[in-house]
Amino acid sequence: MRKHGASIREIESKLGIPRSTLSLWLSRIPISEHVKKSLKKRADQALFKARVEAVKWHNAQKAARLEQAQDGARQSLAKIGVARPEIVELALAMLYLGEGSKKNSQTIMGNSNPLILKFFVTAIQRLYNLPPAAFTCHLHLRADQDPERMKRYWSRALGIPRNNFRKALVDTRTKGSPTYPDYKGVCAVDCSRVAIQRKLIYIANAFCEHVAENKGG
Repeated sequence: MRKHGASIREIESKLGIPRSTLSLWLSRIPISEHVKKSLKKRADQALFKARVEAVKWHNAQKAARLEQAQDGARQSLAKIGVARPEIVELALAMLYLGEGSKKNSQTIMGNSNPLILKFFVTAIQRLYNLPPAAFTCHLHLRADQDPERMKRYWSRALGIPRNNFRKALVDTRTKGSPTYPDYKGVCAVDCSRVAIQRKLIYIANAFCEHVAENKGG
C-alpha cells in the first residue's frame, strides 16, 4: 500500500494499526520519487484544506463573540436610557476628559473619527443650545490631501458650515508618503465656550473619583 502511494493516515484508517507503529515500519520501505511527489502534493492539499477550515471556524467563533458583545451592549443601553440629558452629558464629559483639550481657554475636541466628533458636536448642541455656526474647525492633513476636498467632507460629516473651517495645517513631513483612502485627516472642533470645558472636566473627574473610591449611592 505504501509503495503504491497510500499515506500513513490512509493505511492506519484501513488496517487499524497505530500510526506510531506504522511510522516505524514504513520508514524502511523505499518509495519512488513519483510516489514521494504524490504524497507531498496530497499532504499540501490536506494542509491547505485544514487551514481553510480553521479560518472558517475562527471567523465563526469571532462572529459569535461579536454578536454576544452587541447583545450585551444593547441590553446595557436599554437600561441606562441614552436619550436622558444627564447620560449624554456624562458620556460627553468622559469623552472630553480623555480626548479634549485642557490647555486652552476654549472647548476643543480633535479626532480623525467622524462619529466621535459628530457626537461631540451634537451633544453640545443638544445640551447647551449652541447653533452649528458657533463651532469653528481646523484640519490637520497630510501632504497629499486636498484641503478644500477635506473641508467639504468634514462639513458634511459634522453639519458645520463650510465657512467655519479655518486654513488647514498640512504636515509637509508626509510628502511622498501615500495616505490611506479612508483617512480624512484630523479635525479639531472648537465651540469657544470655556465654561463648557470647565463643567465637563469637573463632571468627569468627580465621576471617576466617585467610582474609584467605591462610594455608595
